[in-house]
Amino acid sequence: MNSRKKHSRLAGLLGGTLFVAASFLATGAMAAGLSPDDCIKCHEKPPQDINSNGGAHKSKVSCIDCHAGHAPKKIGNIPQCSQCHEGKAHFKLQGCLNCHTNPHTPKVITIGSNLTEPCLTCHTEQMAQLQQNKSKHTAVACSTCHRERHGLIPDCSHCHSPHVEGQTTKDCLTCHKAHMPLQVTYPDTTSSKLCAACHDDVYKMITANPAKHSKIACAACHQAKHKMIPKCQGCHGEHPHPAQMHAKFPQCGQCHGIAHNLNK
Repeated sequence: MNSRKKHSRLAGLLGGTLFVAASFLATGAMAAGLSPDDCIKCHEKPPQDINSNGGAHKSKVSCIDCHAGHAPKKIGNIPQCSQCHEGKAHFKLQGCLNCHTNPHTPKVITIGSNLTEPCLTCHTEQMAQLQQNKSKHTAVACSTCHRERHGLIPDCSHCHSPHVEGQTTKDCLTCHKAHMPLQVTYPDTTSSKLCAACHDDVYKMITANPAKHSKIACAACHQAKHKMIPKCQGCHGEHPHPAQMHAKFPQCGQCHGIAHNLNK
């Protein structure tokens, strides 16, 4: 009797094992025969997401390349990002889904708060500019300005008051580069009113002066680079007055005061 029970149990275990093995084999066979067209029959949204913002997931891989087999019989059919993404510093970061919240739309990147280190794995040039040209921008996290979504170019007015009414971010960037804002450069067409926002006393002085300098734009003399101090000879030549006068008054300012108030 005991022998029969043992044989019965063995037969049951063997049958169960064969059933499980057959199930796995069937799942593998099914996976081998699946195509993305089969996936779409149940999973409508992922293909739509991939078509809109899939990046390389749209053009270089199919459903089956990532999802081998089918749940629930196939365990672990949600792949790890490192299965494909490797070889770059960015791919070594942990928590891919913190920014790439939907693996089917990897180009839609959600930016968290107080982020800088992950950004540096791609944007090394921008960080070099910030570090080599210290300013208040150097001290803030990348996500302070580039918040909410990747690729966002913020309006300067979110933090900074405009120099003049109606000034746009495009106007700001004419003189100030975002990652090295204190390295001020500008074209000779720059409006003097923009300069007046910081140099108001000088602007009022020169515009109230009857000399010809009052009609000239700031950028006509202070060319190309901020804080550039021009020489009078650049416009007036080496000897605009008789030699005897130059001998007695070798410095222009001895008679003309300062460039912004020639009658001083």
